[in-house]
Amino acid sequence: MLLNTFNKISPDFLKELSSKLALDVLFSDRESLFDYAHDYTEDLVFLPEIIAKPYTVEEVQWIVICCHNFMIPLTPRGAGTGLSGGALPVYGGLLLSLERMNKIIKVDEENLQATVEPGVINEVLQQEVKRKNLFYPPDPASKGSCSLGGNIAENAGGPKAVKYGVTSHYVLNLELVLPNGEIIWTGANTLKNATGLNLTQLVVGSEGTLGIVTKIVLKLIPLPQKNILLWVPFNNAIDACEAVSAILKAGITPSCIEFMERDALTCAYTFLRKNIDFDDEMNAVLLIEVDGNYEEQLLKDCEAISEITYQHHSKDVLLADAYDQKEQWWKIRRCIGEAVKQLSIYKEEDTVVPRAFLPQLLQGVKEIGLHHGFRSVCFGHAGDGNLHVNILRDALTDEQWKLVESQGIREIFALCKSLGGTISGEHGIGYVQKKYLDIIFSETELNLMRSIKKVFDPTGIMNPGKAF
Repeated sequence: MLLNTFNKISPDFLKELSSKLALDVLFSDRESLFDYAHDYTEDLVFLPEIIAKPYTVEEVQWIVICCHNFMIPLTPRGAGTGLSGGALPVYGGLLLSLERMNKIIKVDEENLQATVEPGVINEVLQQEVKRKNLFYPPDPASKGSCSLGGNIAENAGGPKAVKYGVTSHYVLNLELVLPNGEIIWTGANTLKNATGLNLTQLVVGSEGTLGIVTKIVLKLIPLPQKNILLWVPFNNAIDACEAVSAILKAGITPSCIEFMERDALTCAYTFLRKNIDFDDEMNAVLLIEVDGNYEEQLLKDCEAISEITYQHHSKDVLLADAYDQKEQWWKIRRCIGEAVKQLSIYKEEDTVVPRAFLPQLLQGVKEIGLHHGFRSVCFGHAGDGNLHVNILRDALTDEQWKLVESQGIREIFALCKSLGGTISGEHGIGYVQKKYLDIIFSETELNLMRSIKKVFDPTGIMNPGKAF
């Protein structure tokens, strides 16, 4: 599919499109177009020509059929919280927002499953199943605003991935509208399925390039009844990173191990208008959570974790088992991404390596920053080797900033590969990262992905300009 064969939206298309849609599904006013022209990715803006907000799978199907027949580029969108530009309508056309398809259809307590629509907000599902003493673990930092459809598109993770895994571990089956308008189910509502190729897991993480998810069947687990949170400060950030692998090697599996370097904490405290209450020598913190059903065992785990972190030169470990203190610490961690945006123009890179190599990754990022003259703010999910590297422009000139983009970021990604890692752990490739795929994949591997895309979407209308 050549992108210059896409068509602009025409009166004939609009007449056909609106013939089977409710009156309030389509929007083309200037304010709406600007509202949906961006997501949380840097400062990028691409105006769609029209926006559709369907209520039902039948409406989604009709919109897709019309776009397919008239060769209109179609961009699916969840809640717009993405960080790689996956929901940006880079070729205009029609932007299809799934925000109105937000029903929790069923929570099956007997089989520990939930069937939902893609517009359900992550935290809304978590709270609903919690009332039934069940647990849906994937919890991105934006869990209060991101949608489950978007989580599936990006295979979102979050702090609890170290113990419970990422979105793909909980998706059993998907209702999918293909780019020609056909509707399929990708799998079965079973924990085991060795029947044919696993289309479900192919769709998870495909960033809206293969079809539009309209229903989701998710696995749930019993809710852990207790948790304790530890605040573990270090004078040396590398010591903090080295402690992560040591904790897990000791046979302890915390539900979260989050890393925050000093600059990240300073950003968060300033953003929250909190007095900075850590000393000048402290340069990193691990936020560690343990959970389960037996408090005695959790306290033993906390004692063992403290002993290990002391061996890696941590300062005094603080423990929170009260709700208010936990919420305060989590608020600091979860606001860092938003807080960094207030500092400068920036690039956020979602690096990931085998967790034992996290110290080498952090040290390498800082050395690359010194070489190219940029400052970075680092934090992330240390328990699974996922480091969010926020590169700040500060006072760099246009020429210096272009060199950072063309050379500095590529060097960071090459470092990730050399350590056995890759260039995205949970944010996806989308629009902004696709130029770096050659670092990770050979042309043969990329062609295999392009071929799969072509099988699903031979005309190329589905989320064009992304990933491949």
